[in-house]
Amino acid sequence: MSDFISKCYAKMHSGDVIVAYKGEINANIIADTLGLVEAKLSHEMVENLIRKKLYNVMVECLQNLFHHVDKVSLSESEPKMGAFILSKTNDGYRIATGNLVRNDKSNALKEKIDKINSLSKEELKEFYKFVLNNQMFSEKGGGGLGLIDIARKTGNKLNYEFTPYNDEYSFFNLSVLVSE
Repeated sequence: MSDFISKCYAKMHSGDVIVAYKGEINANIIADTLGLVEAKLSHEMVENLIRKKLYNVMVECLQNLFHHVDKVSLSESEPKMGAFILSKTNDGYRIATGNLVRNDKSNALKEKIDKINSLSKEELKEFYKFVLNNQMFSEKGGGGLGLIDIARKTGNKLNYEFTPYNDEYSFFNLSVLVSE
C-alpha cells in the first residue's frame, strides 16, 4: 500500500512546494502541519488577507482528511494514512489532500462535489444555509458543510480524482486553488 500511496502522492505535486506530508494522519500531525504552514507563510511574507483565507481553507481540508480517511485494514493499530501538499503556483496557492476511501462512498462524494461545482456563488451561499439548517450531522462531525465551505472561501471549483487501489478502496485526491 505504501508504494501505491507514494505514486498517488507524486501525482499531487504542482508548482513550488511549500509544505508536503505523506504518512499517518492524526490530530497531532494536523496541528503540527498547521503550525508549520503558518510559520512558512509568515516567513514568505504572504499578504495577510491571502494568508488568512489560505489558513482557513487548509483547516477545512485537513479536517476533511482527518475525519474521512478510511483504513484499509480493520486493525485498530494500523494508522490512518493520507497526504497533504501546499504549493505556490502561477495562479495562487494549491492545497491538495489525498486519502483512501471506500469505493461504496466514492459515488456519493463525486455527486456532492459535482453539485457544489455546478453552483454559482449565490447558490453556494443558499445551499450552505440549507445544509446547515436541514442536514443531520454524522458521527464524524459535520453534515457535509466542509466541501461547500471550501468552495465558498476559495471562489474556485473543487478538483478531484479517484485512483482505484483495489476492489474496495480508491485514493481520493482533492485539489483546491486559493487565488491571489
